[in-house]
Amino acid sequence: MRTIRSSLLVLGFAILASCADHKPAVESVTVPAATSSSGIGLPSWNDTPTKHAIVDYVARVTRLGSSEYVSPEARIAVFDNDGTLWLEQPAYTQLVFIFQRVHVLAPVHPEWNTEELFRSILKGDMNGVAATGEEGLTKLLAATHAGMSTDAFAQIVHNWFETAKDRRFDRLYTELAYQPMIEVLRYLEANGFTNYIVTGGGVEFVRAISQSVYAIPPEHVIGSTVKYKYSIMDGVPTLLRLAQIANINDGPGKPQTIEAVIGRRPLMAFGNSDGDQQMLEWTAAGSGARFAALVHHTDGEREYAYDKASKVGKLDKALDEANSKRWTVIDMQKDWNTMFVPVSAQPTQPTQPAQTK
Repeated sequence: MRTIRSSLLVLGFAILASCADHKPAVESVTVPAATSSSGIGLPSWNDTPTKHAIVDYVARVTRLGSSEYVSPEARIAVFDNDGTLWLEQPAYTQLVFIFQRVHVLAPVHPEWNTEELFRSILKGDMNGVAATGEEGLTKLLAATHAGMSTDAFAQIVHNWFETAKDRRFDRLYTELAYQPMIEVLRYLEANGFTNYIVTGGGVEFVRAISQSVYAIPPEHVIGSTVKYKYSIMDGVPTLLRLAQIANINDGPGKPQTIEAVIGRRPLMAFGNSDGDQQMLEWTAAGSGARFAALVHHTDGEREYAYDKASKVGKLDKALDEANSKRWTVIDMQKDWNTMFVPVSAQPTQPTQPAQTK
């Protein structure tokens, strides 16, 4: 997740092909613990110290009369997306979208059959793709994300999410959100917190599903951005997406965009990789009681087990810092009795974006 995350993105897609036939194990379910006093509980969490750490912290900062009480307007919680709120292995969801868009657009771009980057994608030659590096990724962004209005891009993403499935789990990508983390979102809201997604992915890509999957409005999504051009098209004011990166919201960039957009240091922060380390550091360094947590992927049966050696969602230095500073480390295998959201529990699809010419 460095620079434009290019090397990890390409490697992640290569891993995707090798894992296509791996089938998930059946999830075991334990009897959930009692709900909290707020009336909204964390039933997908086992009764472990991790769950108690979340509940106890929220109680301390929301209880009137507590020495650590925080007023509701300052109760800000931030969440990374890939690997924290939903699946990121074996490749980032947005990378899958990019590659599939190339296949969709190929019939109207016959020149791609002779251009190495696109020819490699169409042939499934991931080594050829990787050899193009960041220059190749820039070309891919230009071909699949730029040269259209913001509304047109939102419509394309919306349509893709309606049918796109993960090959291992045979579920829509929108059905691979982590149920325990969805419960944390609702639990915090019930206790007066305002939640934000702070993602390294494209902000408009995540905004397309933030309301339907997480019940988080698009204006509460902070992410990487492209540059725009204001234009009048057929008499209609339009924002056009350009093939230029405006901001990479990863690593040290996350605290900067949080400050620029929210204007408050978060009270709680949840991440899962070294790309989230600075966001957690900045949150934990604030005055008063703070809460920083890492989701540690330890369940290779129900999901994936990875950390320091992973090419996607690498968790190395951040994990060492979490252990030394006593941040909360969420152990998927031990702390969660359920992994993904029930299919029947999916919210209705978001309202389709307005069409533009």
